[in-house]
Amino acid sequence: MDELIITKNKLKDVINKIKLDYTIFAPTNVDNIILYRQINDFSEISLDFCNSKVPPKSILFKQTETMFKFKPGVKAKIESIDIPNSKNVIFGIRPCDAKSLSILDNVFKDDYIDPYFVTKRENTVLIGLSCTQPDVNCFCTSLDGNPAGADDVDVLLTDIGDKYFIEINSKKGSELVKTMKDIFSNATTDDKKKKQEVEKKSKDNITRNMKTENIASKLDKIFEHDFWKNISLKCLGCGICTFQCPTCHCFDMQDETTLKDGARVRVWDTCMNPEYTIHASGHNPRPARMNRTRNRVYHKFNYYPKNYNVIACVGCGRCVNDCPVNIDIIDVINQAREVKT
Repeated sequence: MDELIITKNKLKDVINKIKLDYTIFAPTNVDNIILYRQINDFSEISLDFCNSKVPPKSILFKQTETMFKFKPGVKAKIESIDIPNSKNVIFGIRPCDAKSLSILDNVFKDDYIDPYFVTKRENTVLIGLSCTQPDVNCFCTSLDGNPAGADDVDVLLTDIGDKYFIEINSKKGSELVKTMKDIFSNATTDDKKKKQEVEKKSKDNITRNMKTENIASKLDKIFEHDFWKNISLKCLGCGICTFQCPTCHCFDMQDETTLKDGARVRVWDTCMNPEYTIHASGHNPRPARMNRTRNRVYHKFNYYPKNYNVIACVGCGRCVNDCPVNIDIIDVINQAREVKT
């Protein structure tokens, strides 16, 4: 892994260079809420944040996306949609969100290749930004994550004072950095030491812990337990936990029409909605909120690990922070492990 440094006053030069060939998405401050948006100037970027409200997965897996258009009628006409093929950079993505994209690869690039996701994924360079001040509800280290980890990004920046320590972790990252190599300089032993210190401090600041060892097999044993009824009693079914989750990937397909035109649209869906699993017959295999609350937990910590050998949670803490009734997934999993069978 190549290691370089860049002084902070040159970061603007990097952005100006990148935008000549790439569309840049970066964290921006929108009414005091951090969201990833397409930017045209370095001044639009906000680097003073812990994490964004909506995960940057929305750039590759859009909340609403048109699959194709059609002309309704007896002789319906299908009009294909060109999948955007532009080169993109997601700048400032946190390691946990970058890991979530690797988890989503299992869904969109494994058994079935989703061209809408895959095309954008392959044309996107991830420039990560280490998390130097984790939130009180961050728990990425419980899920083999690292607030300053470079495993799932192409380039990682770590703030070490008046400069950034840069780790190049892929061919895409190396090719991007080569186009502006005059802006960077080689990292020194002292720079490496500072990066290690920042990484250790970040890890030490993560105080919450989810006990995930053998969690899939434990959940197998308590599927019918009353524990799930108690957990779901205060759930509102609002779906915030799923819409703000960086690994949730369920979607619905809808045909939207006027008298003359139509389009098939893919939209995010949530297993917390009562109609999520309703059959054409009217039967709903998950009729109660308890069933849906349990399904959300099992999907991430039981079904997904069995299918792909990875837990579908990165410990970003969004669902903990924003649940209006304070349902805490860390407590849910830790308590589930203590249920007597």
